Amino acid sequence: MNLITTIIAIASILSVVLIIVSFWLPLINPDHEKLSPYECGFDPLGTARLPFSLRFFLIAILFLLFDLEIALLLPLPWGDQLSSPLLTFLWASAVLIILTLGLIYEWLQGGLEWAE
Repeated sequence: MNLITTIIAIASILSVVLIIVSFWLPLINPDHEKLSPYECGFDPLGTARLPFSLRFFLIAILFLLFDLEIALLLPLPWGDQLSSPLLTFLWASAVLIILTLGLIYEWLQGGLEWAE
């Protein structure tokens, strides 16, 4: 019981210290860009019908795909404690092979070239 109380006290003190530091540390220098409701780099006063590059969306989707792959493969080290670890590693290898083949295909098709 004493250990749990100590852990809760340390966590609470650390949280309060981090909250206080986060309010004091940043410099508050508002400028035109920070006060703008749009921080994405687009002009908010222009037309909303600007064409976007599809390559930008392709790169974004590939990033999300490989980010998802990492999240799916994170529990893999605990797969050796399952009843059939070989099957787990075979499925993980199949996922990696399919994603690698897809990346190679995109690369060969020129989908990853940012500028032509």
